Amino acid sequence: MTKNQAKFTTIRLTITALFMAMTIAMSSFGIPVPGGHLYLCDVVICTAAILLNPIEAFIVGGIGSFLGDMIFYPLPMFVSLVTHGVQALVISIFAHYILKKHPKISSGIGVAIGVIIMVAGYTFGKAFIYSTVEAAILKLPYEFAQGILGAVVGMLLVYRCGLKKVFNNIVGKREDTIHSLNQN
Repeated sequence: MTKNQAKFTTIRLTITALFMAMTIAMSSFGIPVPGGHLYLCDVVICTAAILLNPIEAFIVGGIGSFLGDMIFYPLPMFVSLVTHGVQALVISIFAHYILKKHPKISSGIGVAIGVIIMVAGYTFGKAFIYSTVEAAILKLPYEFAQGILGAVVGMLLVYRCGLKKVFNNIVGKREDTIHSLNQN
């Protein structure tokens, strides 16, 4: 392994760990709304999934949510591992491999599918954990709100607030390199 490869790997590992820590932290508290809470971990998961490769995204979404639930609310931790892990994986695949010439559109499609995965995963997971479909259905509006909030804020952070450019500069990618790759 060359010095540049080690630096690249170390930077990516550090960024993945940072996003995972943020996911754990955002899993610990939510915005109180009538009848429940909106947790902000989806903002971090969507943002990380757009920026990171699929394996790193799965680690952030799945393992980060799993650890956050294990620490703060262990009952749904395995549901979180699978649901947020698959959500992040799919978003990352769309952001990096589908419609390469239109990254915003492909990321938008990815986060939209990610919302569906998150809502379906938690609905089925909660129906299994709590043994009632009614309990899962009662939380459905909050799941949609949390997923949509995460998708929208994640897209805004990456594309409107310039997080994509900052990320590319940190990991050593330059705009001209990305532009030339998009042209091919």
